[in-house]
Order: sequence, then structure tokens, then C-alpha cells
Amino acid sequence: MHTISFDEFKKIEIALAEIKEAKEHPNADRLYVLQVDLGDETRQLVAGIRHAYTTDELVGKKVMIVKNLEPATIRGEESKGMILAVSDDDTLSVLSPERDIKLGSLAK
Repeated sequence: MHTISFDEFKKIEIALAEIKEAKEHPNADRLYVLQVDLGDETRQLVAGIRHAYTTDELVGKKVMIVKNLEPATIRGEESKGMILAVSDDDTLSVLSPERDIKLGSLAK
């Protein structure tokens, strides 16, 4: 296992976002192109969660994202962040808050 220092960990901005739109990626079977609301801005993310969720299950869902991840172009679509999820051999689950909280709030 590779470890990082606490100072390195503090650089990661994990924020609450709400998925406003989800559509199938035009060039990849396992990806969605998502529009997420961070309260003060809307961003596009590309997420490899298509095998685990339908678009209807995602729209309106509040999720935790890595906000300050360097933008990347994934199969021709720009992604400005990453949804956090956990998985085992059979199931994938995105991380969601258990209480209602303001969009854009940062993990502490």
C-alpha cells in the first residue's frame, strides 16, 4: 500500500454536488457524461459508473466529488472532477451524504 502524508491529503478538496444531468458517453459503453451542481458552479464530469446506475437513478442524487482534480479529456469529453465511489466484486456505490447539506460544502 502506498501512503501519503496528512499534508498531501489536505490538498484534496472533496465537495458535495448534485447530479443535474446524466447521459451516456457517445464513445464509451461504461461511461456517463454528467453535469453536476456545486452550488456556485456547474461542472461536467465523466464517470465510469454506467454498469451500476441508470440515468434516472443518478439525476437528483447528491454525491461527493474530488473538486480540485486536474481536468482530463476522457474519450473526447472533458471531465473536471471525479465522483467518489466504493466497490467490491459485485457492487459499486457512489458516496452520498446521509443528511441534507448545502451544495459545495467541503469534507472536513
